[in-house]
Amino acid sequence: QVQLVESGGGSVQAGGSLRLSCAADGVTYSRGCMGWYRQVPTKGREEVAGISLNGYINYAASVAGRFTISRDNVKATLYLQMNNLKPEDTAMYYCAASPRCSGYYPSDYHRDWGQGTQVTVSS
Repeated sequence: QVQLVESGGGSVQAGGSLRLSCAADGVTYSRGCMGWYRQVPTKGREEVAGISLNGYINYAASVAGRFTISRDNVKATLYLQMNNLKPEDTAMYYCAASPRCSGYYPSDYHRDWGQGTQVTVSS
C-alpha cells in the first residue's frame, strides 16, 4: 500500500497562491501516473490536473492557465502550484497515483489516494 501525504493547503484571499505537495511512499509510484483532484461536499470528486507516465499534462478547463502540475521523481513528490485563486477553487484537494493512466489521470488500477488537504479561498 502506497502512502500519499498531501500538504500545503490553507486559507487565502482571491488572487492569492498556494502550492500543494503530495509525498509518495515508494519510488515506483513516483514514476507512475499521478494527478490532483478536488471535491466539495455537494459534488463528486473532479479531476484538476494529471500527469502521465510520459510526462504529458492535462488540466481541467476551470484551472488551465492558473494551476501548474509538476513532479520530482527523486523526491517522489507531486506538486500543484495554484495561482490567481478564486472562491470557486475552494475544495478538499486530493492526490492520487496509479501504475497506469486512464488518459492523463491515474486509472482505477491499484489507485491510491491521499487523505486530502483543504483549500479555502475567500472573496
